[in-house]
Amino acid sequence: MCACRLRDLKQLGLTYMVYPGAVHSRFEHSLGVFSLAGEAAHRIKAQQGSEFGIDNLDIQTVKLAGLLHDVGHGPFSHMFEREFLRQIPHGIKWCHEDMSVRMIDHIVDFHHIDIDAECLKKAKEMVIASTEHVSHKSVNEKHFLYDIVANGQNGIDVDKFDYIVRDSRACGLGCSFQIERLMDSMRVMGDEICYRDKDYLTIFKLFSSRADLHRTVYTHAKVKAIEMMFVDSLIKADDYLQISSKIQDPAEFWKIDDSILKTIEISQDQELKEARDLIMRIRRRDLYQFCNEFSVPKDKLEHFKDITPQDIVCSQENGDITLKEEDVIVCNVKIDLTRGRSNPLENINFFQDFESNEKFPIHDYRISHLLPAFCEDRIVRVYSKNPDLVKTVSEAFENFQLKTYGMKAQVHATPDRKRNRRRLEQSY
Repeated sequence: MCACRLRDLKQLGLTYMVYPGAVHSRFEHSLGVFSLAGEAAHRIKAQQGSEFGIDNLDIQTVKLAGLLHDVGHGPFSHMFEREFLRQIPHGIKWCHEDMSVRMIDHIVDFHHIDIDAECLKKAKEMVIASTEHVSHKSVNEKHFLYDIVANGQNGIDVDKFDYIVRDSRACGLGCSFQIERLMDSMRVMGDEICYRDKDYLTIFKLFSSRADLHRTVYTHAKVKAIEMMFVDSLIKADDYLQISSKIQDPAEFWKIDDSILKTIEISQDQELKEARDLIMRIRRRDLYQFCNEFSVPKDKLEHFKDITPQDIVCSQENGDITLKEEDVIVCNVKIDLTRGRSNPLENINFFQDFESNEKFPIHDYRISHLLPAFCEDRIVRVYSKNPDLVKTVSEAFENFQLKTYGMKAQVHATPDRKRNRRRLEQSY
């Protein structure tokens, strides 16, 4: 059940429609995390096993958490929970980490798996060991084991190690981050994993490589257009297929995977016609049209609130066409180094060498003046659902920028060929 479902969930969702090589699955990624988690635990045991009482059950538990950490993901990666579930009526608060824990229990019960109860409990705690779930940890020693798969303390974990390298390779991008160097540098001090001070820049590359993937791949303008079209398709299909009603029951949820797209596409049911038509538009590359974007000025970031279609529509000046909210899509993109405007390296402790017993933080100015002084970007991107309205939406978007910031924050105007696309097509 677990392996079959993970094989049918693409790691990068619909990204393969823009980056053809991005067809790897959550199964491949989970095997990678399983392997790296085991390797990290083995290295710590080899160096400090007697000091912390690390045994084979600890290693098995960490590996199990790595293998199952993503089993609760919905179809098409994070799009399902971050876009679809939030937009259905009375948007549902749901996260794949919590669902992973429930799926693990379901798998164990359904298949009558004989597993050590304490091992299972700790593995589930490791799966949800993110900032908002820290209080769920067992009150015991060896808390550093909980930071190997999903590190809610400082963001350095083998989940990132695997997907950054795997996703970069699949999309044909270079990756300068060195997994082996960090694995060799790990040392437990004061119940947390610390790193040698000379690997500060290697850790920075981990976070900067992740940010590059978000900018170049995960939030690519065409990728987001395709995702938003499929989200609209799912919303239109939800009443008939009852997709959102199955997300609380693991016995039903495990049946929902990426095949939902094909289910809608080949259905002849009239109830799915609107959803099917949107998928056909995606296939024909008749996508929601990107109008323009701007990066939120640095001095406005602290009090920034997500821009809505209503904000754009209300900025329209008099014209022949009156925009409606359903004509406009606004994509609020956040790209950071995992800790918002804060530098994640401030939460990491380092040591000088393996002979020393002191751990300490390092301020970036003591390493290099070329490191970024700011760690977050907010990009506001606007799309028109109807190609005929690109010019109107673009003008309203420009008016919004002038009204909000007193200037056009976008780099350049929307090209005339996009504004007048339909008119040009009709002239041929």
